[in-house]
Amino acid sequence: MCGIVGVLGTHEVSPLILEALKRLEYRGYDSAGIATISDGRLDARRAVGKLINLSDLLVHEPLAGKSGIGHTRWATHGAPSVRNAHPHRAGRVAVVHNGIIENYKSLRAELAALGLQQQSETDTETVALLCQHHLDQGLSPVDAARATLTRLEGAFALAFLFEGEEDLMIGARKGSPLAVGHGEGEMYLGSDAIALAPMTDRITYLEEGDWVVLSRKGAEIYDADGRRANRAVSRIVLDQTRVDKAGHRHFMAKEITEQPTVLEAAFARHTTIRGDMLDLPTGVDFTNCDRVLLVACGTGFYAAQVAKYWFEQLAGLPCETDIASEFRYRHPVLSERAVGIFVSQSGETADTLAALRHVTGEIARTIGVINVDTSSIARECDVALPIMAGPEIAVASTKAFTAQLMVLSLLAIKAGLDRGRLSPAEASAQLATLRTAPGMLRQALDREGEIERIAGRLGQAQDVLFLGRGTMYPLAMEAALKLKEISYIHAEGYASGELKHGPIALIDQHMPVVVLAPRDALFEKTVSNMQEVMARQGQVLLISDQAGLEEAGAVWAQIAMPTVPDLLAPFVYAVPAQLLAYHAALARGTDVDQPRNLAKSVTVE
Repeated sequence: MCGIVGVLGTHEVSPLILEALKRLEYRGYDSAGIATISDGRLDARRAVGKLINLSDLLVHEPLAGKSGIGHTRWATHGAPSVRNAHPHRAGRVAVVHNGIIENYKSLRAELAALGLQQQSETDTETVALLCQHHLDQGLSPVDAARATLTRLEGAFALAFLFEGEEDLMIGARKGSPLAVGHGEGEMYLGSDAIALAPMTDRITYLEEGDWVVLSRKGAEIYDADGRRANRAVSRIVLDQTRVDKAGHRHFMAKEITEQPTVLEAAFARHTTIRGDMLDLPTGVDFTNCDRVLLVACGTGFYAAQVAKYWFEQLAGLPCETDIASEFRYRHPVLSERAVGIFVSQSGETADTLAALRHVTGEIARTIGVINVDTSSIARECDVALPIMAGPEIAVASTKAFTAQLMVLSLLAIKAGLDRGRLSPAEASAQLATLRTAPGMLRQALDREGEIERIAGRLGQAQDVLFLGRGTMYPLAMEAALKLKEISYIHAEGYASGELKHGPIALIDQHMPVVVLAPRDALFEKTVSNMQEVMARQGQVLLISDQAGLEEAGAVWAQIAMPTVPDLLAPFVYAVPAQLLAYHAALARGTDVDQPRNLAKSVTVE
């Protein structure tokens, strides 16, 4: 969740680190800090809250030095405070950390017995104290860092900086991503390529268990067993790491409007030039598959739940959807013929990665549906399918969701072909339908003005209920999640038919109920559930196509969507769900891109 940056430079590094941290602030914004070495002396500046507070502090208290590490924090152990902010220092060593040190309590007790007391509540300070203890025992900085790493349990990415060592930095990864950047007479560390892109386009991704010794001459990488390891240097495409708002008020607004273009890119990536045939890697094969496992977290999980309908309807394949954080703990019964699909925007989601590792070697094949093709999930699964969304900076996911839907729908069509449930002509017809999705989303986006007016009224509510049937059921849950994330309004998504099994008790004249109801085979049943709400004075906002709105009759408010085939409904109805949340949040004055308590990349369990 936290963001890490390190620079061994030829100029003052504080401004470079601060700019890189701005590109990583989506990972957490509870506090931030920078440590540098100048004339052999280690010094640091830390500030609670968002990065602007650290920036202001550096204006009044500049931090000199050509070697430094920086950090933006999402709090795990210890409340947000200056005392708990990174970098943490003990004697001659400063440390920044992303992840969780699971055995920090036993290490802390061991160090306390030696007279080394912590000043903070964090697990990270334990790492700094342990490393300083090894230095006190006469070990060199490199050996002290290595000895420290051997004692740590959990998932982490770490960077060490040592007083008196202006040409040395040590990084390590276990369960959390970390990349090395190569410059001309300079070297860098970063949680991801986005942070390093302004400084270099040459990146080496550390593998699981790797640790690296950096100097301005280059990097010496060692594997978990201490052996020298050769890791490839990749060139990143700088256009893919742009993080500007392109004239929009918020990243979220920009990312919502990018969806038609993103869907075009995702469709083109995985189909032939004419778009009438699939073009997927040979490893994508459902011929002998007896079930599909769809595993994800958050918004990705709701995309997976939509895909469950597609796999079962188009391919006749039994499909299980699991929240990644629960998957391995229920001890799932696995089939050697199963195909596992793991959905993660970042490709680094800790729970999803752990679920992937749990089934590796136990099922027929694993497929990653990811946005970062150099991520851990992309590297560790059998086949990685990029969703082509580009950087998604806003914490609330929008374009990644619809891009995930696009790739998952293509996989369902492939499964239908492989299993003989779809003929080539039928598959081509489904692709022709998907090819119209970008245009349909553009029509939906044209209703933003109307949605904004309704969202202002929705933003006054304390509780909101979203209802849907079929694929609109997971859409209802995704819509509720969006509203919760950025407006802080309590919201829930339910299958419409479940209304009378409990939630209807909540309905009164103060309760807005958003009904997602394209005029499909389930429309009449959904409208019947809607009438139950209205009979109890619930305030219904109906989102449907024009024919559906006319048939349903008078409601509190309505939003017209284009008439779409069933396959496209989840794509199109995601737009009003996103825009309602966005404009409700604006009306309430919340921080849309960086909502409280959240971070974009969830790299801790």
